[in-house]
Amino acid sequence: MPALLNCFSENVIEAGCDEAGRGCYAGPVFAAAVILPKDFHHPLLNDSKQVKLQDRQSLRAYIETHALAFAVAQSTVEEIDQYNILKASFMAMHRAIDALKKKPELLLIDGNRFLKYHRIPHQCIIKGDGKYASIAAASILAKTYRDEYMTLLHEQYPHYDWEANKGYGTAAHRAALAQYGLTPHHRKSFRLLPTQSSLF
Repeated sequence: MPALLNCFSENVIEAGCDEAGRGCYAGPVFAAAVILPKDFHHPLLNDSKQVKLQDRQSLRAYIETHALAFAVAQSTVEEIDQYNILKASFMAMHRAIDALKKKPELLLIDGNRFLKYHRIPHQCIIKGDGKYASIAAASILAKTYRDEYMTLLHEQYPHYDWEANKGYGTAAHRAALAQYGLTPHHRKSFRLLPTQSSLF
């Protein structure tokens, strides 16, 4: 695996940004923004989807201890349904950037689209969570915080197997939807059931 790049530009304060849960049937979309030291390194750091569960947890603790600044935010299911998932993802990223204790001078965004944040320039990087350390770190935080949230929701709605699927549309999740219907945490703007009519 090639080493992650520590920065896009050496002379500015960069924040890596990523989201988690965009394609889920249920639950908020989470986003994180992370500013790392230029010499940051961890041998296991990578795109969260490529990292084992136990390694994600240890990475989260390491990132939070060693980052110059980090923040995690979310957009609610209601906001996803009102604005659409793409806009809600940008809203969550903006909220995470808002909450940083250090002001970035450049934003590194995972993906190919972003809604400009105030006067701070940004760089969209396709598959950036596998290329830049700060985006990978944001990926880890967004994923672990969202997984934790969905595990707590699972205790209230155990039929949907959110502890395992975290709100994604697995066979077990779809079967539970067919049997029990939608919960307040399902994204009603998504077509989740064949008989579901659009509510928006």
